[in-house]
Amino acid sequence: MRVAGVEHVFGSRGAEVPALDRIDLTIEPGELVTLAGPSGCGKTTLLRLVAGFMRPTSGNISVGDREVRGPGAERGVVFQQPTLYPWLDVRGNVALGPKLRGVAKAERTARADTYLDLVGLTDFADRRPYELSGGMQQRTQIARVLANDPDIVLMDEPFGALDALTRERLQGELLSLWRATGKTVLFITHGVDEAVLLGTRVLVMSPRPGRIVLDEPAPFAAASADVDPKDLRASPEFAELTRRVREAIT
Repeated sequence: MRVAGVEHVFGSRGAEVPALDRIDLTIEPGELVTLAGPSGCGKTTLLRLVAGFMRPTSGNISVGDREVRGPGAERGVVFQQPTLYPWLDVRGNVALGPKLRGVAKAERTARADTYLDLVGLTDFADRRPYELSGGMQQRTQIARVLANDPDIVLMDEPFGALDALTRERLQGELLSLWRATGKTVLFITHGVDEAVLLGTRVLVMSPRPGRIVLDEPAPFAAASADVDPKDLRASPEFAELTRRVREAIT
């Protein structure tokens, strides 16, 4: 994925608010890139542009050799709040995308069950969303996005509204899913520790208009396959990268 010279301005002439300023970014297949920054810096704006929900004021975004001109099946979005359909059970929510694309019932059910197993919700496949906890609803939303088999998963502060213990558990589950699927992930967060733990690369944006002011590799996402995240967080290397990210934000 390539973001080339992207700028974005909200409003009309005379009441313009610049949101993004000359964003240049390449994300390679299989990377898990985290993006942090102060509130209002344009993180979500950038994600929405990559998702195709909006067009940039200038510059362009491409996936492979195709310019992004709108939403596409190769890009799946996990929002901060789960967007599940209450009249469908969990399996039905996960299978909805393949159903809309005309996938046969047996295949889409099998695909839904595969991803429900990956996120640990096999025993809840027949429940309605309102019967699930917030963390379980978010896991269902992640399974629904993965069932569409996108090349790129865009995550907009997906754990921000969860309690600390649930958030830590889902961070570990996300890393396991990333290793199992090899998906390319762009993960927006306001948490410095979360950005450092999850990212193979950590990006930081400046206050509005947002610019990328830090782009550093991070080893902890890969290391978490063999080392407890609690031990990673306690390491001097984790503390040092966290310090640099925090300084870049402030």
